[in-house]
This record gives sequence, C-alpha cells and structure tokens, in this order.
Amino acid sequence: MKPSTFLAFALLLSACGTVRPVLEQDSTKVEVKTVVERVVDTAYVELPVIVEKVATLDTTSLLENKYAKSEAVVSGGILHHSLETKPVKEPVQVETKIVYRDSIVFRDRIQTQTVEVEKKLSGWQQAKLRVGGFCFFLIILIGLYFILSFIYNLNLKKL
Repeated sequence: MKPSTFLAFALLLSACGTVRPVLEQDSTKVEVKTVVERVVDTAYVELPVIVEKVATLDTTSLLENKYAKSEAVVSGGILHHSLETKPVKEPVQVETKIVYRDSIVFRDRIQTQTVEVEKKLSGWQQAKLRVGGFCFFLIILIGLYFILSFIYNLNLKKL
C-alpha cells in the first residue's frame, strides 16, 4: 500500500466540524378551558306591608288571603274598611349562569449557562479536544509510518 493512499484514507476519516451555539428558545402555548354551568336557585321576594282604610254605608265584611287581610266594620252608620298585607317572603326560582374559565400556560424554555471550571486545560488537553482522540491517534500512526519507512529506506541504501 502506498503512503499517499494511507494518508488520503486518514484524511477522509477525519471530519471538519463547526461549533454551533445553542440558541435560546421560548415557546409559549396557552390553553383556555371554559365551562358554562346553569344553576337554578331560589330567591325570596319580600312584599311590603301596606295599610289602607275606607269608610262606606254598607254591612260588615272580612276578606283574607295569603297576602292580605281585609276587614269592614259598621259603627254609627258608617262602614270602616281596612286592608292589611301580611309580611310574606315568596320563593321565586331564578336561573343563574356560572362561567368557569381556566387557562393553562405551557412554557418551554431552553437556557444556556456558562459554567466556570476550576483550572484551565493544558496544551495537550486542548489539542486533544480540538483534533479528537481517534484522529490524533491516526496522525501519530502516520508519523510513525513515515519515520519507519524513512529509516528502512536509509538502511537499504547503505547496503
């Protein structure tokens, strides 16, 4: 195998790459849930107390119902008539609409942080990180191959 093909093969195995910074992204999604509930409730209406009186030349009478009491009395030839409402709380059904709104916020955040290290890397460690362990090993093997082939060629020429 020729040294140039071995060198070309080693160069094909080593790849170039760039450092890509991670961009900070913020995606927000809001989900709103609305529930409408109708509730039938009972309210009480209070009737006001009203007193009315009338005088006529008629006979005695008494009227009474759930809301009022009417009484007529004749005295001295004059009819006295009174109407009183009773204090009653009347139940009335009222339909109320209750709206429940609930919103959920989904937020995805990617944050970058700079972390300080305790000590700096040595030159050897920086070179190994830049070139990579495998590629660095291939470069050393290629160098040894050239050195050994050069020494082997020198030994052949001396004979």
